[in-house]
Amino acid sequence: MTQTIHPTSFDDAGFEAFISERGEPDWVADIRRQAWSVFSALDFPAGRGEEWSRTDIRTFHLDQFQLPAGDVSCDDLPPALLAEGVDLGGRLVSHNSRSVVGELDPVLADRGVVFTSLDQAAAEHGDLLKEFLFSGDEAPADKFAALHQACWSGGAFLYVPPGVTIDRPLHALAALSNGGVDLGQTLVVLDEGADATLLTETAGDESAALHCGSMEVIVRRDARLRFVSLQNWGKRTWHFARQRATVAENARLQWTIGALGARTAKVNQDVVLAGPNSHIQVNGTMFTTGRQHLAYHTRQHHQAPNCESDLLYKGALQDHSRIVWRGMIKVDPEAQKTNGYQRDDNLMLSPHARADSIPGLEIEADDVICTHGATAGAVDEEQIFYTQCRGLSREEAVRMIVAGFFQQVFDRITIESVREALGETIGRRVRHLS
Repeated sequence: MTQTIHPTSFDDAGFEAFISERGEPDWVADIRRQAWSVFSALDFPAGRGEEWSRTDIRTFHLDQFQLPAGDVSCDDLPPALLAEGVDLGGRLVSHNSRSVVGELDPVLADRGVVFTSLDQAAAEHGDLLKEFLFSGDEAPADKFAALHQACWSGGAFLYVPPGVTIDRPLHALAALSNGGVDLGQTLVVLDEGADATLLTETAGDESAALHCGSMEVIVRRDARLRFVSLQNWGKRTWHFARQRATVAENARLQWTIGALGARTAKVNQDVVLAGPNSHIQVNGTMFTTGRQHLAYHTRQHHQAPNCESDLLYKGALQDHSRIVWRGMIKVDPEAQKTNGYQRDDNLMLSPHARADSIPGLEIEADDVICTHGATAGAVDEEQIFYTQCRGLSREEAVRMIVAGFFQQVFDRITIESVREALGETIGRRVRHLS
């Protein structure tokens, strides 16, 4: 199936053509126009200040891309790594920011579950979507956030009604090809007492491409969500995203991220513990090659008492690549009895790679336990020698050591297919060390 789309430029005329083509409810168009006004008034970040000082985007030019670009097709899409061999309850596929596949088990639909593209949700579930769309944003944080809020397209919307448990994982794939643009948003809402597992992933080819998107996760009281997001864009993709999760009283979220693709990535990931006795676990695996630059800024925001946040990121770096991680645990005055933990470890597989780890604490309560730390080190030659003595080649030895390095994160992941997919994908990228 192929749908021909007429490309439009990122200018006022192109934006108005984009709005006209979509035919959305007035309230959606109003959000878009307000955000476009902000976008038009702002400059792109210029490397000043802590937020962008370590990420150079001087070679990024928006006028190299169009919205939307080219034909949209569900033919010849890349494989879905996380869904291989998994019995799914539903799946979504978008290509160059346009939805091409939408499936949901009719039994789940009958129970009130909504799992569809954000475009379709605006047309068919507007009253429900209106409550949550950009509900956590007072104003776009920068020009990229404003661009996304004005021009989002495709994406995924999951709503699980109160008390509903989804036994099988749901899966969403976003693909880019032929210099495409993806402006998708993933919006997830678990109502009170709901339980679900969502797997999302991205994929791309070797052409220059752009992703400017967001994730918004809302886990209401007593709900449970296992959420996996694998970033596997092509190695010439610019990747800008803001990701936020809000967890209510006695709710739990396990959020696993994999960051393997993209040329340059700048991602802000915020998790908010908004209700007493909420719990969030964040697991991160990052692997870079070539001249990739991945910058992930995380914040664990404790707003309520008796909450626990647990963040563990691990990254391995080859060639001339670079990883930047800047983490913050923020504890509000009301968030007594907080237990917050963050750690970032990096394994240097090349003397030319660079890892910047900047943990931080901002604590305004006086009865808390907060711990942070970061490490970086090279592969131990003695470990390689010891492993080779058991009959393995040097490359096999390094691959085994890398697998052991990530094992601490893999052990925290409760979904077996995700553990296997991440492990195999990383293993294939490990090359011989000189």
